[in-house]
Amino acid sequence: MTRSDFKKEWLPLLLRLALLAAVFTAVLCNYDRLTHLDVRAMVEAVPGTLAAYAVVLGVFLVKGFTFVIPAMLIYVSVGMAFPAPVAVALSLCGIALEVSGTYALGRVLGGAYVERLLKKTKAGGKMLSMQGKTKGSAVFTARLLPVFPIDFFSLFLGSIKYSFVPYLLLSVLGVAPRVILFTLMGEKAYDLIPMAWILRIVLVLIPLAAVAFIVRTILKKRKGAQKPE
Repeated sequence: MTRSDFKKEWLPLLLRLALLAAVFTAVLCNYDRLTHLDVRAMVEAVPGTLAAYAVVLGVFLVKGFTFVIPAMLIYVSVGMAFPAPVAVALSLCGIALEVSGTYALGRVLGGAYVERLLKKTKAGGKMLSMQGKTKGSAVFTARLLPVFPIDFFSLFLGSIKYSFVPYLLLSVLGVAPRVILFTLMGEKAYDLIPMAWILRIVLVLIPLAAVAFIVRTILKKRKGAQKPE
């Protein structure tokens, strides 16, 4: 193999593998810290307003590359740490930075590597089935409704080289309503769906589902018995 062949074929592969290994190692070594990140404490620990802004934007960017930081954790913390207008502006800028970072990661890794990653998850399989159908309306709807995880969808769109400017605008506009809501509500966002209500709904739905299953089974048996031989 010549030196030029190595640069064209093997070097990009090695660089991608090194990038994946670096991200995986960073997530593995800091998983507990990332999933329980105290953004508010980080903001209070730095001197100066600009440094606090930089911390928040940095957290969003890290989320875009690691995929494990809970989104609501950031929105709520930002809403508690800053005045409402500043908190909303920071969150929206952070979202733009986050989706840009993950999009860039998808472009660097390329379609084949992202496809292997997405195939490991149910949501990822659904994303792959959207190849060739990712129109602007589909991108906006996927962002507006929490159909797919934000970062995995960004990774997918980057890997298929979706046009960046429409991607960025549709992503920010689609995610903006819930980002603004959770940011403004602060810690009250955790009370949006109280666990007590979830348990009550489950307790009601389980017997209803059981009754529906029994009725459906009986009707199928009756239809089968009525069929002429």
